[in-house]
Amino acid sequence: MKNVLASLAQIGRLKELARSGWLLEGISQPESVAAHSFRTALFALALGPELGVNAEKLLKMVLVHDLGESDPRVGDITPFDGISPDEKHRMESDAMQDLCSSLPNGGEMLELWRDYEAEESPEARMAKQLDIFEMALQALEYEKKYGITLPRFREQARNRLDHPLLRELYYICSQSL
Repeated sequence: MKNVLASLAQIGRLKELARSGWLLEGISQPESVAAHSFRTALFALALGPELGVNAEKLLKMVLVHDLGESDPRVGDITPFDGISPDEKHRMESDAMQDLCSSLPNGGEMLELWRDYEAEESPEARMAKQLDIFEMALQALEYEKKYGITLPRFREQARNRLDHPLLRELYYICSQSL
């Protein structure tokens, strides 16, 4: 039971772990990884039935998609940290294996994370879309709040959001926020 509690405590670190991409943009008090994951999960719950995938699997997947970042050896790695995508994946994979090995439902959690990373299932592809949509919406909110522009995040949303519903929602948000 101590290992289970240690893993749960490690996951709790995500509540305090600031999203690194926002720090790089000069946002002094950015959202935490847990806040990002929470809103992404709410998107999965609210929009899942309209996205044409298994909504339960989608919800589970977005809940675990950033758990590897809770490992102090990993954290929230951005493309600008000088770590290759392969190395980032290896680090997060090792962290997820360690974390999930002591959790009663860790096997399922690890498989969901692996699917997310590989984008093998329709749910994994949609989870990536929701992850991007949440990031893009957060960027729009920061732009309004701080009177700044975050073109890199807008461009990523334009280039990577391909589900019609998410593209429409992003367009509406970008016009109204």
